[in-house]
Amino acid sequence: MGAMTHTLVSAWTKARRTLEAAGVELPVFDARLLLEAATGVARLDILTDPHRPIAEDAAARLDALVARRAAREPVAYILGKKAFYAIDFAVGPAVLTPRPDTEMVVEAALAALPVDAPARVLDLGVGSGAILLSILSARPLASGIGVDASPEALVFAESNAAALGLTPRVVMHHGDWGAGVEGPFDLIVSNPPYIPTGDIPGLAPEVSVHEPRLALDGGADGLAAYRRLWPDVARLLKPGGRFCVEIGIGQGPDVSALARAAGLEVEAIKPDLAGIARVVLGRRPPAVAAG
Repeated sequence: MGAMTHTLVSAWTKARRTLEAAGVELPVFDARLLLEAATGVARLDILTDPHRPIAEDAAARLDALVARRAAREPVAYILGKKAFYAIDFAVGPAVLTPRPDTEMVVEAALAALPVDAPARVLDLGVGSGAILLSILSARPLASGIGVDASPEALVFAESNAAALGLTPRVVMHHGDWGAGVEGPFDLIVSNPPYIPTGDIPGLAPEVSVHEPRLALDGGADGLAAYRRLWPDVARLLKPGGRFCVEIGIGQGPDVSALARAAGLEVEAIKPDLAGIARVVLGRRPPAVAAG
């Protein structure tokens, strides 16, 4: 573009066209986020002062960010953050980008936890910490443990806990699901990997190329993680304790059967915003007094 003056609106338009041509799903939205990141302006500035000139170095920064997005790198990794449950979580290629669907896990968990009572919460496969830290943010008397097999993911979980002032109430633990964890817990949450191995190459490149395979790959039938998870959940929940676990499309019956086989009660399967069964809710049966 040479010496031509860039404005907020011209830079936004150019970015949007590049992303549209690359087949990006939300070109207008992503172009705005990248423009904000490159120039340091707020959304309001773009709308109220669209013809504000932007500096040459900011335009060059924007071009570099747009090129990364056009190559289908997820926008959350480019920006280094993703909003989830109204909180900004730091993310990077070591962690799964939190999805809006997963907010259903948080909502179900909060429904199971009274505001005014202490509770112990366990998140198996904590990733960025989005689920566990959202719960602890909304339940000031609760404390939690987050477990992840990826040391890189735990760096993000710990920094997100610190940014939210939750470090005193949470322990992040490097481990293999519930192995070595001491119960009992009032609530266990998990968003385990549930995509069948053979389906991963067919996913959008944002996911198949950029997201951590450890957080996606559910084995040949997509159910490998649940076979590991449910016995740990049954062992670590207190009698009457609740669980909220995310599932993939169509996995409700199989995942529920595995939970029941581990001695758990499945109470409901909640749909996500698209109406797809997404969260399995239930409890460890309360102890029955000897008659």
